[in-house]
Amino acid sequence: MRGERRRRAVTSSSGVLIVGLGRFGSATARSLMQMGREVMAIETNPELVQEWSPKLTHVVEADATHLDVLRQLGAGEFSTAVVGIGSSIEASVLTTANLTDLGVEKIWAKAISEAHGKILRRIGAEHVLYPETEAGDRVAHLMNSRMLDYIDFDDGHFAVVKMRPPEEAKGLTLAEARIRDTYGVTVVGIKAPGKDFTYADMDTRMGSQDVLIVAGHVDKLRRFAGRP
Repeated sequence: MRGERRRRAVTSSSGVLIVGLGRFGSATARSLMQMGREVMAIETNPELVQEWSPKLTHVVEADATHLDVLRQLGAGEFSTAVVGIGSSIEASVLTTANLTDLGVEKIWAKAISEAHGKILRRIGAEHVLYPETEAGDRVAHLMNSRMLDYIDFDDGHFAVVKMRPPEEAKGLTLAEARIRDTYGVTVVGIKAPGKDFTYADMDTRMGSQDVLIVAGHVDKLRRFAGRP
């Protein structure tokens, strides 16, 4: 176990522990730092340790599959941890189990398959993420519709999308377009060019260059976003 050259104390009550600085772990760590959170990262690859040491609060070269190592690093004092290990299911499972044993309350863990995710949940991961699968599903939706962005909820049953209005709705108010009655989806927000997003109501008029935020069941959203 080796710490990096740059050592700064991390306040475990407000900081986040991240294990694994691959693409997923490092992206999460970077975003947390940008939000003003402290991050302590554990990584076995010395090159990644060197790369991220100047960017994060504290980075340690260590093997999180060993319970004693995590205990020495004070991992059990953190209330939130992210397990971003993707190269080894065994390492991911052992690390998650160790964090559970140490009493970490909120564990977010990356999974590479449904079976992997099921194991992670059983051993204590509160949130299981499938970044590759979710990214592929999102791209597929964007490629096959008018959607500009897509966020999935409830295991693929409900989503919120960002999209341009279809031709039939351009220039009409929501009351005139009858989108909810016709398609069963709800326009919750709208952004005109050069303006901020605002909540939509029945008097909101949709311009050709406006961006809509629409919520609803995935199959109904797909139908609405598939309109020319």
